Amino acid sequence: MSTGTGTGTGTAADPAPRPRTVVALAGVTKEYPGPVAALRGVDLTVEEGELLGIVGPSGSGKSTLLHIIGTLDRPTAGSVHIAGHDVAALSDRRLSALRAQHVGFVFQAFHLVPGVSARDNVAEGLLYSGLARSVRRRKAADALARVGLADRLDHKPHQLSGGQKQRVAIAR
Repeated sequence: MSTGTGTGTGTAADPAPRPRTVVALAGVTKEYPGPVAALRGVDLTVEEGELLGIVGPSGSGKSTLLHIIGTLDRPTAGSVHIAGHDVAALSDRRLSALRAQHVGFVFQAFHLVPGVSARDNVAEGLLYSGLARSVRRRKAADALARVGLADRLDHKPHQLSGGQKQRVAIAR
């Protein structure tokens, strides 16, 4: 017997856990100087475990939306909550920590630091976490192992294939 609301299939004795909201945008608008409004009144909720595709023609605001969700830019109006945190209320330092813990980007160009090992490229993603360098490097090695690159920890970007570079960026 199914009871309750939402998408769960729990019973009265064993209710399904409620999904956790990881991204919540309400009335988000982003205007640039001149007559350009990249976003107007965007409402969006993303629950933990959901997969979201953002599609649209060139100039429709996809990159702007991702920059706002990733806390790289702030909206002109509206509210943004990431992992329960009101982005507008956070200092730059707290925002950096939030990004390090809850936000990940894989850019087309991967943005790996040339001349730096795969392990240290990943460890740099934890720079604002407050963790000691040795702990960051250990966590980086663990992350690289999870993406199948345990044998490439000390390889520099120029020594990696395109797919391996992408996995380094994902691990970061």
